[in-house]
Amino acid sequence: MRYPFLSDSFFQALARSGATGEDAGWLPRHVQLDGGFLPLFERRDSRGEYVFDYAWADAYERYGYRYYPKLVSAIPYTPVVGPRWRGGIDAGRMWRAVRERMAETGASGWHLLFPDRASRMALAELPLVERQACHFRWFNHGYADFGDFLARFQSRKRKNLRREREKVTAQEVQVERRLGSTLSEAEWAHFYQCYASTYLKRGQWPYLTESFFTDLAASQGDQIMVALARHRDDTVAAALYLFDDQALYGRYWGCLREFDALHFELCYYQGIEFAIERGLAEFDPGVQGEHKLLRGFEPVITYSLHWLAEPEFQRAVADFCAREARHVSGYREEALTLLPFRSDLS
Repeated sequence: MRYPFLSDSFFQALARSGATGEDAGWLPRHVQLDGGFLPLFERRDSRGEYVFDYAWADAYERYGYRYYPKLVSAIPYTPVVGPRWRGGIDAGRMWRAVRERMAETGASGWHLLFPDRASRMALAELPLVERQACHFRWFNHGYADFGDFLARFQSRKRKNLRREREKVTAQEVQVERRLGSTLSEAEWAHFYQCYASTYLKRGQWPYLTESFFTDLAASQGDQIMVALARHRDDTVAAALYLFDDQALYGRYWGCLREFDALHFELCYYQGIEFAIERGLAEFDPGVQGEHKLLRGFEPVITYSLHWLAEPEFQRAVADFCAREARHVSGYREEALTLLPFRSDLS
């Protein structure tokens, strides 16, 4: 199975559902070159990117420059690390094509978000500024099952995790994992209710529509896993993941009723069990959440790459990112001390 977020069907589902396009603020300016594909969007805000550059935009405005539009190579609404283009695109030709798009659109710069190491290395000779952040990821150290994973934990923290899972059962909540290709139309409607509720509770409109998920399930359903929670036959919560041969990617969750510890069960423990069963090497649950540390997710450095056409601001951003990276490194080192694993296994 290939990385799911660069497939034609993924981008077609985004476009057909209205999640990308001019009205959505993700105007496609994609580069198709050397038989490959680089996703490229013209953006007039930064919503749904998860690399926060609002301070850069404010600084641009204060000095009389326009930060928007900008060009972004990213998977919309999806802050997971991976390859950022498909096919054997030459880095030099890619750079020239991006610069041409910048000239056409009047963009202030180009931003490539959450590239994997291979993508970063391929672009190492370009004049891009590297920015760092710290996220949390679960790694499969050859576990036979979930109990084997828990055996790595310190005794007290192992008991705490087991107690969390027991709370879900004690509340008469049943959880099952299903491939997206097996869900009925009614079950997708229940999932979408859960997903949308996460945004509506905060007074926001959901990024994605129900048609995006059903469209994606029709083309990539065997790379989708949905964890459904039911209470007395009512669907009360759901979490959706995508996966390939190497990794599980946790993305969308929501609940219609609150149950103690259910978020941890659906978004973390069900994902870990699935990854172990499938023999996947890692599980990337997305951004934020120091609470992941106590549940066995390890701090890792993630990256984004940036180029601003205005030389003065490119230098200022480079200086900012260098200083920020020192803080990120210190944060990661401190986070490593909070992991729940037994010291005799380190």
